[in-house]
Amino acid sequence: MTLEPVKYKKFIVPLVVGVILWILSPVKPVGVSLAAWHMFAIFVATIIGCITQPLPIGGVAIVGFSITVLTGEVPMDKAITGFGNDSIWLIVMAFFISRGFIKTGLGRRIAFHFVSMFGKKTLGLAYSLIGVDLVLAPATPSNTARAGGIMFPIIESLASAFGSSPKDHTQGKIGSFLLFSEFHGNIITAAMFLTAMAGNPLTQSLAKPLGIHITWMNWFIAGVVPGIISLIVVPLIIYKIYPPEIKETPNAKEWSKKQLDAMGKVSTAEKFMVLTFIVALVLWILGSFLGIDATLTAFIALSLLLVTGVLSWGDVTKETGAWNTLVWFSVLVMMAGQLNELGFIPWLSKTIGTSLHGMNWMLVLVILILAYFYSHYLFASATAHVSAMYGAFLAVAVSSGVPPLLAALMLGFFGDLIGSTTHYGNGPAPILFGSGFVTQKDWWRMNAILGVVYIVIWVGIGSLWMKVIGMW
Repeated sequence: MTLEPVKYKKFIVPLVVGVILWILSPVKPVGVSLAAWHMFAIFVATIIGCITQPLPIGGVAIVGFSITVLTGEVPMDKAITGFGNDSIWLIVMAFFISRGFIKTGLGRRIAFHFVSMFGKKTLGLAYSLIGVDLVLAPATPSNTARAGGIMFPIIESLASAFGSSPKDHTQGKIGSFLLFSEFHGNIITAAMFLTAMAGNPLTQSLAKPLGIHITWMNWFIAGVVPGIISLIVVPLIIYKIYPPEIKETPNAKEWSKKQLDAMGKVSTAEKFMVLTFIVALVLWILGSFLGIDATLTAFIALSLLLVTGVLSWGDVTKETGAWNTLVWFSVLVMMAGQLNELGFIPWLSKTIGTSLHGMNWMLVLVILILAYFYSHYLFASATAHVSAMYGAFLAVAVSSGVPPLLAALMLGFFGDLIGSTTHYGNGPAPILFGSGFVTQKDWWRMNAILGVVYIVIWVGIGSLWMKVIGMW
C-alpha cells in the first residue's frame, strides 16, 4: 500500500501565518478578546490552507476543525453544530439533483435542442449554450457540475464537429469562443439564483445573524434584470474582443439532430427528472407562501428521485462532491460563526466602519464591492472567499448606512461574479481553462475587461433596479 500524496511544502504558509498570529496575542487590537484572536488565527490559517491546498479542501477543513477543538477555542458539542446548518444541507441535496440531470442525459438533450433551434451562427450557438445553463441553473447548485459535467462535453464535441481543437492548434476556429462564453454564462447564471452556486446559500446563512432575510424569490427578483442584461451583453463583448474564425454554423442544426437521434426517445427517467425539476422550482418560488423552506424542497426533490428510481442510494453515496462540500462548508461556517459570536467580526466591522464614517453610503458600498471583487485574485475558491469576507463586509456596509437587503444581495451576487478574474478563481475555471482552448494571457486579459463590465451592470443598473422594485 502506498501513502496518499500530501503536498507538505504547501502547509508552510498557513502554518507560519497561523502561528505568527497566535503568538501576537499579547499585542492584539484593543476590544478583541483572546479567544476571538485565537479563533481568528485558526480561521486565517484554514482559509490560506484552502488556497494553497496541501490536502484537498475537505482535508484542510478537518485539520482546522481538529485544531479548533483541541486548543479549546470551541467545545466539540458546539463545533459540530455547523454540520446541522440548513443552508449547507440545501447545497448537499441539490448536488444530488444535479446528478440526476447528468445521469439521465436530460441536460445533454436540452442542450442539443437549444443548439438545433438557435445555432445557425456562432454567436447564436453561444447564446443557445448559455440558455441551457440558464435553464439548468436553478436546480443545479454546483456550477462546477453544470460547466464540467454537462456543458463542457457538449462544447468539446461541438468544436470537434467544426474541426476546432487545441490538439492541432485550431481552437480559434470556434472552440475558444464557445468555451469562454459558456464560462461567463455560467458565472452570470450562478449569480441569478440562490440555488445556482454552492456559496449562495452560505451568504444566506451569514446574513441571518444581522437580521437580513434572503429568500430564493427576493434573490431572483433582484438579480433577474442585471442578470439578463449581462447574458445579452457579455457574449457580444467576447465576440468583439475574442472573435471566432468561423462566424456561420449552418451544420450545427444537423449535428444536434444526429446527437438527438442517437439518444433516442425521451426516457422514463428523463420524464421523472423533468417532473422533479418542476416540483422543486415551484416550491422554491412559492415556498415562502406555503411554509416550505428551500432546504426541505431539496429534500423533497431528492426523495422523488429516489422513489422513482432516477437515482439509487448508491448514486447518493458516491456523490463525493456533495459530501466533501458538507464537510468543509460546515467547518468554515462554524468558524465564521464563532468569529461573529466571540466578537471579532463586530469589532472588525466597527473598525472599518469608523474609517469609512462620514462617507456617502453608496460610496461605501462601491468601495466594499471593489475590494471584495479584486481581492479574489488571492483566492482559489469563490466559496472560501465568501466564507472569509462576506460576513465582515456585510456588517460594515450595514453599519455605514447601506440598506441591509441591498448590501446583502449585492455582496451575494459578487460572491459569484468574482469568479471572472483568474483561471483558478472558481470550480469551472480550472476545468474549462485546463482544456487548452484559451491561453492564460487571453483568460486574464478578457476577464480584466469583463470584470469592469460586471461592476457597472450589477452595481449600477442592479442597484437602480432594486430601488425601482422597492427593495431599499
